[in-house]
Amino acid sequence: MPPGPYRRKLIEVDLPLNDINGESASEKHHNHSHPSVLHRWWARRPLASCRAVLFASLVDDPIDLIDEFPTLEKQHQERTRLHNIIVALCHWNDIDQRHSDGIKLIDNARLEIAKSLARSRNEPAPTEPKDVLEYLSNESSGISIYDPFCGGGSIPLEAQRMGLNAIGSDLNPVAVLITKAMVELPVQFQDCAPINPGSQSPRAGRTRTSQALPVDTWRGYAGLADDIRYYGSQVRELVQEKIGQLYPEIRLDDGTTAAVVAWLWANTVPCSNPACDFDMPLFKNAQLSTRSRNRRWVLSVPNYATNRIEFKVVNDPSLIRYNATVANGQATCVACDTAVNLDYIRNQARAGKMRQQLMVISAVGERGREFVAADEYQEHVAQQTVPPRRPSGSLPLKARSISIQGYGITEWHQLFTDRQLTMLCAFSDSVAEVANEVTNDGGSEDYAKAIHTYLALAVGRLADASNRASTWLKNREYVNGAFSRQSLGMVWDFPESNPLCDVSRNWTSGVERLAKVVERLPMYASPGTVFQADAADVEYQPNGPVIVTDPPYYDNVGYADISDFFYIWHRDMLSEVHPELYLGVQTPKAAEIVAGPGFEKPKERFEGLMSKVLQRIRSSCTNDYPSSIFYAYKQKEEDKGGISSTGWETFLSAVNNAGFRIVGTWPMRTEMGAKPGAQHSNMLASSVVLVTRPRELDAPTATRQQFVTELEATLPEEINRLTLDGHIAPIDLAQAVIGPGMEVYTKYARVQTIAGEPVSVKDALKEVNRVVGEHFRRQQGDLDAETSFCLDWLRAHDFNEGPFGDAETLAKAKDIAVNSLRDDEAVLKASGNKVRLTPWYDYGEISDLPEVGPSTTAWSGLMRIAWHFHEGRGVEAGGKVIRAMTGTADQVERLSYILFDHYDRKFKPNESRIFNNIAYAWEEIMEQARFEQQLTNQ
Repeated sequence: MPPGPYRRKLIEVDLPLNDINGESASEKHHNHSHPSVLHRWWARRPLASCRAVLFASLVDDPIDLIDEFPTLEKQHQERTRLHNIIVALCHWNDIDQRHSDGIKLIDNARLEIAKSLARSRNEPAPTEPKDVLEYLSNESSGISIYDPFCGGGSIPLEAQRMGLNAIGSDLNPVAVLITKAMVELPVQFQDCAPINPGSQSPRAGRTRTSQALPVDTWRGYAGLADDIRYYGSQVRELVQEKIGQLYPEIRLDDGTTAAVVAWLWANTVPCSNPACDFDMPLFKNAQLSTRSRNRRWVLSVPNYATNRIEFKVVNDPSLIRYNATVANGQATCVACDTAVNLDYIRNQARAGKMRQQLMVISAVGERGREFVAADEYQEHVAQQTVPPRRPSGSLPLKARSISIQGYGITEWHQLFTDRQLTMLCAFSDSVAEVANEVTNDGGSEDYAKAIHTYLALAVGRLADASNRASTWLKNREYVNGAFSRQSLGMVWDFPESNPLCDVSRNWTSGVERLAKVVERLPMYASPGTVFQADAADVEYQPNGPVIVTDPPYYDNVGYADISDFFYIWHRDMLSEVHPELYLGVQTPKAAEIVAGPGFEKPKERFEGLMSKVLQRIRSSCTNDYPSSIFYAYKQKEEDKGGISSTGWETFLSAVNNAGFRIVGTWPMRTEMGAKPGAQHSNMLASSVVLVTRPRELDAPTATRQQFVTELEATLPEEINRLTLDGHIAPIDLAQAVIGPGMEVYTKYARVQTIAGEPVSVKDALKEVNRVVGEHFRRQQGDLDAETSFCLDWLRAHDFNEGPFGDAETLAKAKDIAVNSLRDDEAVLKASGNKVRLTPWYDYGEISDLPEVGPSTTAWSGLMRIAWHFHEGRGVEAGGKVIRAMTGTADQVERLSYILFDHYDRKFKPNESRIFNNIAYAWEEIMEQARFEQQLTNQ
């Protein structure tokens, strides 16, 4: 029987976690036609994990279907069948509804959800796809999924794909616009032929992937995508007529002319030396390209006759005197070698004395990119441009995600050069003009608004790549947008892309990618509903929608602050198309649920508002389905009571205070997998999905000791499941185990001390972290004696010297000889009466490094792998080490977690990073080891 008056869903019992995580991690490789390409949004959840969570939240697990699956074997078979459906759903290429196999897969998933819904109502489930869709999406009797923090729209989009009534809202109008463009606008125009006059006879030079379709079978959104391409090309033609002269071609060294890909600029400030009359160019790296066939550098040459720095392009790095003029917190003048600190630069910038100087021009050559030194004409054209207007909007005085205000950039328009402002205004105006043509060509007003919206999003994409915060990727010879990261910091040198060229970050390629996204949006679904709302004020009805959401992560991202970058351009284009979204000059901030620095008592405010949201959700919850919440937070604090996390403590307090209990937790990987030799930073790779149900009204009270005893009994097994079975990265483990720990805590109405004082969430988290630490210390007993010695010595001395006598005493306690360890320089180095462990980064200095073999200890094996990762050899070299060690691989993996935990608790990110990277890449290391073994056997 179920533990309550409901049937447990698959997400409450078991998931094919490795398969979901594998697809989620690789999803970012699918950058063509993927919805994330539509427009920039921050911290998106992978669609694969959202699909899996939605399906598993709505489908019955066989554990409570005794009549249908009376034995454990039959339950296992049914669960495996459902898992196979989830695995298939996670493959991005397999769910393409433009093909019959994709339609069949989605229809099958919808049918499974309908069967569980029908089972709960004791009625037969429909079987025909159209009937199933009506059954699931009916507003009054179907299943509604609501995400009150829809953000980039991943959850409503996947709810729509599953045939459900998809509802999303957000306080931020940029988020609402993006989600509308995915789930609300396109469904209205499904299976419609394009209305543009060129649809039956494509114009020369216009890309049309749908051209292979017969004219009378514009299935899905092919017609809409074709019109986006056509009217996008019309926008480009208008802009070319208006400002094409601002983007002249460049003359190459061979005398031919070529289109410019990007102009590379440096910010400048006057030199502080009174005897020097130069402006100092500020740049971080003189290398222009790292490609093997095109390595180029920019050489800075002072011209003392003109008091101006000139630039040359060279292919010999030995000619470079300054590889960077800004480094280590100071800048250096190329002309006189005077160094200034960043405060001087800030003061000069605030005084209006920061300018821009053109260094190099990247152009399209016959054999790839050409780099040409700047000339006066090209610089003059750019700097004599006068923009028709400057969109209004001020940067926040203080924001976690923005740090450029100290350089005098206080208005958003200051992030753009005058030519960039002129260009974006031209595109903005032309989008409005072209949208009027849609109705002239026979389109409805609603259709014209849809085309207008998509082209406005394309302008937003263009703005991301056309500003002073963009960067030049020298390994790809490519312009990287300002928001490839989740913040805005000062950029010393920046590229200015050419939106009218035919390569790189241009208008045409941006429109094409957007059209491909539209072609792949969910088909044969009901229109979604998306609106702007404050999640804390949404009114719910009893037995309301199923909640699956991805709320703000405490203070990780200041969404409102950074989305103003796009809002000012969207408002410029769409204030009459979507007037309800553009009532203010900037995005709403006063009600945003983040713990930002601009709020008084941010922690208490965040907890109060999040509690209010969750209490409203709790009031509408039905027993039929659990609520699932994505959450992730890394920050740790330590005091005398132990380690906790403000972000987690605050959020979980809100969950607990709202009356929820956690009934399941799943760490979902959200970042790309490790690559051979990659040196990942200690960033979270996973979000934790918290599966919640309303806590029973008669839930018992527990003492602190009862809670701790239960925690110690259950948590070690969960740690083994996450590390040994799930191979979760150590950096993610700290947050992943929070879920199982809080499952114990939240099932009680109250946890209290013997004196009756409440045990807070913060205290509970400290107990969880304590149990994790003790678990890893106990695991040391399963390691070989030499490795156990090294661990104890590390805890006492790290990689510093210690007395030989202490080492001898410790070695005797482990029943090993310290002299045998000292003889192996890969373990210990001795100097006089002192010894120290050999750190991995010193392995290159060992002249006689012993061969790896079956007798190699876990410690020595891990140190070798760490050395290979440190040197950039990564997975391939690590696999060779493990293959040679044969049967001790599991000890090496376990040791990597132990060492990460050791350094993470000491707040030493540089040391912990290497062991996190190894554990994160462990499955790839083992795959490489198996490959090496196969080569040996051949």
